[in-house]
Amino acid sequence: MADATPPSILVTGCSSGIGHAAAHALALRGWRVFATARRQEDLDRLREEGLEALALELTSGDSISACVEQVLQRTGGRLDALFNNAAYGQPGAVEDLSRDVLRAQLETNLLGTHELTTRIIPVMREQGSGRIVQNSSVLGFAALPYRGAYVCSKFALEGLTDTLRQELYGSGIHVSLIEPGPIASRFRENAYRAFLSNIDTRHSYHHDTYRTVEARLAGSKGSSGGAFTLRPDAVVDKLIHALESRRPKPRYHVTLPTHLFSVLKRLLSTRSMDRVLLASTRDERRT
Repeated sequence: MADATPPSILVTGCSSGIGHAAAHALALRGWRVFATARRQEDLDRLREEGLEALALELTSGDSISACVEQVLQRTGGRLDALFNNAAYGQPGAVEDLSRDVLRAQLETNLLGTHELTTRIIPVMREQGSGRIVQNSSVLGFAALPYRGAYVCSKFALEGLTDTLRQELYGSGIHVSLIEPGPIASRFRENAYRAFLSNIDTRHSYHHDTYRTVEARLAGSKGSSGGAFTLRPDAVVDKLIHALESRRPKPRYHVTLPTHLFSVLKRLLSTRSMDRVLLASTRDERRT
């Protein structure tokens, strides 16, 4: 009906990439989109683009509370969907990750996302319906070297989400995971900054390999990625199904590497799978 209230969704990490594409695509489909970002300049730009933009810093409980409160005030206490997209990647060998660096990765990619989700669930329970979509990664089920912090956060997110999906069974709240592989975005550019800020390459056993890792990250700025890299729209297509289908899937794979690694993980032994994953990153480990 023309006068029906549009469904509402809160989308995190909308400054660029997947979140930005998702916010605009959903708005065009008639959703009332609350697009979040951390920096004021990004919020200003999102508003100029016609979106309802709200500040959200996932490492701050106060920011999460304020964001949720603003959304519910504007909707009259209702929220139909949540897309947890905000995340960043912290490159570096596991032995070079300090406790503080690993904690920072988990605060954004896991703990902040978890806190936001738990603040939304009671709203969805009361209304008897809702969709929660978590943007995970191929690295949420397949580990690759020099990505340990990000892998840790996404493996944990997947386990938490699988448990949540079971606990919400029969509530009217559907929970889905999207598992993209390489997507054209500023992800590597942001990862490069995190790498330079937090990894002591000079004194690391992996010093020589880091030169190749750094070249890969630095060379990604402004590029569209490798042969298997897709545009953010590929993720948005899966998101729309998870939000609007009568029977959303528990998992959505995006990009060829995700489909391939998912199949191989079911078929191969752990040692054989390790060989496949190491072979897929052979070039970046050459010195």
